[in-house]
Amino acid sequence: MDPNEIRENIPYQSPVEPQELTLESRFQFRCHPRIACFNACCKSIDITVTPYDILRLKRRLQMSSKEFVARFTIPFEMDTHGLPGLKMITKRDSTECQFLGPEGCTIYEDRPTACRYYALGSMAMRKKDSSKVDDIYFVVKEPHCLGHQEAQTQTVTEYRKDQGVDTYDDMNREWRDIVLKKRSSGPTIGKPSERSLQLFDMCSYDLDSFREFMASDGFRDIFDIEDEERDRLNSDEDALFKFSLRFLKQILFGEMTIATKADARDKRIAQRKSVWEQRR
Repeated sequence: MDPNEIRENIPYQSPVEPQELTLESRFQFRCHPRIACFNACCKSIDITVTPYDILRLKRRLQMSSKEFVARFTIPFEMDTHGLPGLKMITKRDSTECQFLGPEGCTIYEDRPTACRYYALGSMAMRKKDSSKVDDIYFVVKEPHCLGHQEAQTQTVTEYRKDQGVDTYDDMNREWRDIVLKKRSSGPTIGKPSERSLQLFDMCSYDLDSFREFMASDGFRDIFDIEDEERDRLNSDEDALFKFSLRFLKQILFGEMTIATKADARDKRIAQRKSVWEQRR
């Protein structure tokens, strides 16, 4: 068969332009309320939410992280090992975003990372035998979007700054690295334990529960944290989120950045022995 005939009969065309962009690459795009397709992208969404997305939105809506996740997200597995992820739920019997109102986005100042990036795409990649994670950017062109016909051009850096993406990426970077490391660990590591998946879920999407976990006797018996630092973490959610990721890296990968008490190991062994004796 003629290759051109094959190409013409392919039913799907990717909206992603294959050209890889750097921070200084220029691209043509502008979205504004007067454009004919305004809000069209919000009427058919598939948005994966990040931990910092949840933090911003639950504060805006004045609810707990647990309540926000239950009301506005749906779980999915990010890899074959069941690493938990969350997607924004849509309106009932619709593909439309729950936060789309008559005048547009009702949470615009705190909209998720994916919304800020559009019509750019971003992907983190770690090359083989390298510890460095590179950010790759590309243009996403969907048939309904007329923003690509606007005359305005800008660099990737300019667009990211204008959309407020820098703050979101800075807050999510450690979490992204954890996800990459879990995905790239390969079959030699084996499937993560149920406990490690639960900790990943809590540290990623339920910061209020992590705060309660920090106050538990079990946590206090193991980790050596000054009272002043505890007070700071309890009063600053952004700092608490970053600390939760340090905790997750320490538990999952043994990256020891949080001090532990000298007798913590002996206490854990004694507790396990006591539990075992009670079971016997």
